Amino acid sequence: MKKNFSNAILGSMKQNAMVIALGVVILLFLILTKGVLLQPLNISNIIQQNAYVMVLAIGMLLCILICGNIDLSVGSIVGFVGAISAMLIIKMGMPVLPAILISLAVGFAIGVWHGVWIAYVGVPAFIATLAGQLIFRGLTMVVLNGQSLAPLPEGYTFMAAGFVPDIANVGSQNLLAIIAGIVASGLFIFSELNKRRNKRRYNFAVPSLTSFWARIIVIIAVINFFTIQLSNHRGLPMSLVVVVVLVLIYSFITNKTIPGRHIYAYGGNPKAAVLSGIKTKRILFWVYVNMGFLSALAGIIFTGRLNSATPKGGNGFELDAIASCFIGGASTTGGIGTVVGAIVGGLLMGVLNNGMSIMGVSIDWQQAIKGFVLIAAVGFDVWTKSRAKA
Repeated sequence: MKKNFSNAILGSMKQNAMVIALGVVILLFLILTKGVLLQPLNISNIIQQNAYVMVLAIGMLLCILICGNIDLSVGSIVGFVGAISAMLIIKMGMPVLPAILISLAVGFAIGVWHGVWIAYVGVPAFIATLAGQLIFRGLTMVVLNGQSLAPLPEGYTFMAAGFVPDIANVGSQNLLAIIAGIVASGLFIFSELNKRRNKRRYNFAVPSLTSFWARIIVIIAVINFFTIQLSNHRGLPMSLVVVVVLVLIYSFITNKTIPGRHIYAYGGNPKAAVLSGIKTKRILFWVYVNMGFLSALAGIIFTGRLNSATPKGGNGFELDAIASCFIGGASTTGGIGTVVGAIVGGLLMGVLNNGMSIMGVSIDWQQAIKGFVLIAAVGFDVWTKSRAKA
C-alpha cells in the first residue's frame, strides 16, 4: 500500500508541481507589480491575450501524446486563416458567420493535408509541418499582398474581445460571473469526490481526507476569487468561455472515450498499440486534422483580438503552444500529459509575459526567461522519469 501511494504521488507530481509553480509565479508578480497583476481589468487582459495560445496548446498536446510529435505549422495557419477571413469580410463583403465557417473549413482542410502526408505517406511530422509552416506563411503574404487588413466588424471580434452579457443588473457586480464561480465549484467538488470513490473501489492509493479537502478548499477559493474579480470588470470574457468549453470537450475525449485511450496507448507504446489492433494511422491522421481545425479557431480569436489581419500574424505561436504543453507536464516521448496541464502551462506563460510587461522588462529578456522556464520543465520531466525507473 505504501509503495502504491508513493507511485500515485510520483505519477501526479508533474501536474501538481506546475500548478504550484503557477501559484508561486502569480504571487511573485503580485508583489513585484504591487497588486496590478490581479486587478480585474488585467485578469481579463491575461485571459483574452492568451486564449489563442491555450486553444493551440490543446491541439498540440494530442500531437505530443503520439510519440512526442509536434506541429510546426500552427503559427502560419493562424496567420493564413486570419488573412482568409479578413479578405472574405473586408474585401468581398461576406457576412461574419459564413466567413468564420469557411475559415474553420480551411483549417480543417489544412489538417487533412498534413494528416495524409504524415499518417499515410509516411513523411515525418517535423518535416511535413515545417513545409506547412513555409507554405502557409508564404500564402499569407500572397493573400494580404504584404499589407494589413482592418478593421473587422464587431460580430467577428466578439469571440476574442467580447464579454458574455449579464443576466441581471446587480449594482457594479456581474451576477453571471459570480454564478459561474459557484457552479464551477460545485462541479469540481462532485468530480473530485467521484474520482476518489472510483480509486477506492479499485484499491488505488488515495490521499488522506485532510489533504483531499484542503486541496479542494484552496482550488475553490481560487476559482471564486477570479470569478469575483471578473465580475468587478465586465464579467466573463467570451474567449474564456470558448477555452473552458474546449477543455471540457477534450478532457472528456482523452479520458472517457475509446479514441482518447487509443491516443495514449499509441504514444505509450506504438508497437504494442499496433499489435492490439489500434488503427494507428487513422489516429495519427485525425490528430493532425484536429490540430488544423483548432489552429483555424485560434486564428479567428487572434485576428479578432488584434482587430486586424497582418502578414506577420502568428509568428512564433507554435513555440508558445509547444512550450505550454511541456511546461504543463507533457512528456517529450509521448503518452503522458493532460489537457488541464497544457492549459496550466499556457497560463504560466501568459502570467510571465504579462507580469514582465507590467514591470517593463524588455522583450529580449522575456524570451530568455521563458527559455529557462521551458528547459527547467523538460529537465523536471527527465528527472521524474529517472526516479520512476529507480
